[in-house]
Order: sequence, then C-alpha cells, then structure tokens
Amino acid sequence: MIYSYPHSTTTVLTSPADFKTTGGMLTGPETPSPAFTELIPSWNAVTPAGSSLTLEVRAKQAAGWTAWYSFGTWMSGDGRSSLDGQKDAAGTLNTDTLSLKAPASAYQYRVTLHGAAQLSLLAFTTSQKTRFDPATSAASDRAVWGKVLNVPQRSQMIYPGGGEVWCSPTSTSMILAFWGIDMKVPVAAAATYDRAYEGTGNWPFNTAYAGSLGLRAFVSRLPDLRTAERYISAGIPLAVSLGWKAGELPGAAVPSSSGHLMVLVGFDRAGNPVLNDPAAPGDASVRRSYPRAAFERLWQEHSGGTVYVMAPPTVALP
Repeated sequence: MIYSYPHSTTTVLTSPADFKTTGGMLTGPETPSPAFTELIPSWNAVTPAGSSLTLEVRAKQAAGWTAWYSFGTWMSGDGRSSLDGQKDAAGTLNTDTLSLKAPASAYQYRVTLHGAAQLSLLAFTTSQKTRFDPATSAASDRAVWGKVLNVPQRSQMIYPGGGEVWCSPTSTSMILAFWGIDMKVPVAAAATYDRAYEGTGNWPFNTAYAGSLGLRAFVSRLPDLRTAERYISAGIPLAVSLGWKAGELPGAAVPSSSGHLMVLVGFDRAGNPVLNDPAAPGDASVRRSYPRAAFERLWQEHSGGTVYVMAPPTVALP
C-alpha cells in the first residue's frame, strides 16, 4: 500500500514475500521516493521472550548514500530502546525521526531478527518540511460532519508519578480499547517505554505495541483534515500529534504543549474536530471539540500531520 500526498509518502509492506530473511537479516531494495528530508519507520512484529528486532535505514542524497542509522531495538518485553547520539554530516536521528540536511531521493532498510521474532508489517513515511498554507488544505465534503466514533475516554492525568507525560500510550490505549483490546493506561505506558528516550512517546514503539496485539499499525503523515475525515468515515480513529502556545488552541485541556498526542474521534456538525484529549483532568472531561482552522494549523505545523493509524487487518483503510 502506498499513500501519496503533496509533501509525504507512506509505503506499507504486509506481504509475507516482503519478509524473507537471510541468516536472520532482511535487506530491503533501494526504494525511490519523492524528495524527502525526514523519514519515520514503523513495524509490527511478534517477539517472544528472548527475541527482538533492530531496524536500520540509509538514504540516498546527491552526494551518495548516507551511513546506516539505527532506530534501536524493539521487543515486547523490557529492554526496548532507541539509540542516542546518531548525528553526522548527512543528518540526525532523533529517537524516531531521521532528519536530513539535504533532500534524499531513495532509502533502503535492513531488519535484523533475533531469536524467534516474526515480522508482519514494515512501513516508511518520507516527507519534506514545508510551511502549512491553509489555502492548500482540501475542502471537506462534509459527509462525516456530525459523526463521532465511540472511543473510550481515558485521561493520563489521573496517574500520579508519571502520567502527565503519558499522552502517547494513553492515546494508544484508547484506540486499542475501541477495537476491543482493553489495555489499561499504565500497561500501555510500560509496554512502550523507551530506555534511551526515557519516556513513552516514541512513535514507532507505540504502533509496534498495537501491532503486537493484532492490529495493523503504522505512523503516517496526512496533509489536512479532509484526508483525516476519510478515516473517520471508514470508522478508524487516529492518534494525532500537535503542539501549541498559550492562547493558540481555544478550550485546550492544558494552556500550552511542546508536543502532545490525542485521538481524533470525529467531527461536530460544524466540521470542528472532536478529540479524546488525554490531558483532561479526568476521564469524564476527555471528549472535547477544538476549532477546525486552529487545530489543523497546529497539527500540521508541529508534526507535519503525524498520525498513528491502528486498525484490525480486516478493516479496509481509505
């Protein structure tokens, strides 16, 4: 599956033929892509006790191929970790995102499976940073205005001693519960903890966790709310990443945020996005609506429209 947008492309591999390994290592083909300066991978795998996987990526720039960058080691048990300190003349890997200093035209990946690890999905989102222009946002067809998915409401703020920074696993927990997989917030937080990052906000670690529980899950970047409406129409909630300064997001659960995950569950009758915002002080106040234009700008400018797509393999993606 390939999802192409004006400034991003997400390629999702799910065929067993894509995952044939030699000596436990899978080296992918050199994959052309529209010019990109950022790359985010995703994977779904089953990693029984004592097994794990590591994922590396390199990019092709005008000067040639970069070095291999490692996105760390994933396992369902304790010990999963990204890899700090990866910075050179070509770019920097910050936990879950490879940022390049010059555009690349292709990428290549290699996955090493340790022990009994089994891979079922690989995805790569490539994108180029651009300033969001509201004038280029696709107009809504209004078909889903008034549609709100019944995603369970869960607050991260009710958990002392760390819950204040659990927005990502709380959002993941809500989506899992929507699909009938009831993993409580502390369980999801423990299962996505990244030792090097010392937190639970690693994007592909969250989708890998959902994938380990049977969902098809990956990170993508959408260009506008019109595209997100297609997922709501298909019955698929999305975790979305945004940030804002004081006064920029009317009605926000917290005055400002340098980076926050919440779940897009639908749209009100005026077309404003309806969110399950885990920063609310309690479960009962998680559901809220934010002004469409302000939300769309903050989502696009902060993360380039980053989302977690999580749904059972039997659910068709738009």
